[in-house]
Amino acid sequence: MIEFRIDRHSGMPPYLQIVAQVKQAMRMGLVGPGDQLPTAREVVEATTVNPNTVLKAYRELEHEGLVEGRRGTGTFVTASLATDAAKSGAPLRDDVERWMGRAAAEGVMVDVVDAIYTDVRKTYYRI
Repeated sequence: MIEFRIDRHSGMPPYLQIVAQVKQAMRMGLVGPGDQLPTAREVVEATTVNPNTVLKAYRELEHEGLVEGRRGTGTFVTASLATDAAKSGAPLRDDVERWMGRAAAEGVMVDVVDAIYTDVRKTYYRI
């Protein structure tokens, strides 16, 4: 299940944080086609955001073709974003986990880890 967390200091609107967290859960294989997303009420209780915020996030996911709202029953995942590379035990993921563990063991702060990752990513991906 998805544990939604809203960072009110991130500068990102809460509905986009919900969208991003659903997509992340889909990429990691935590939710997939046929799975039901938490109800708007459950998300509101967990995050204290306005119910319209949750509905806006779910509408955005529906617009992207990732979920389908079914009147009276909830919102269901209709697509998969999971890849084998993201699964636990995958070689690439294991490499990242070893690197992250080394960084943590050496006391590298999370903002430095993020900066390194972002800088290296720019070398390989144009986004």
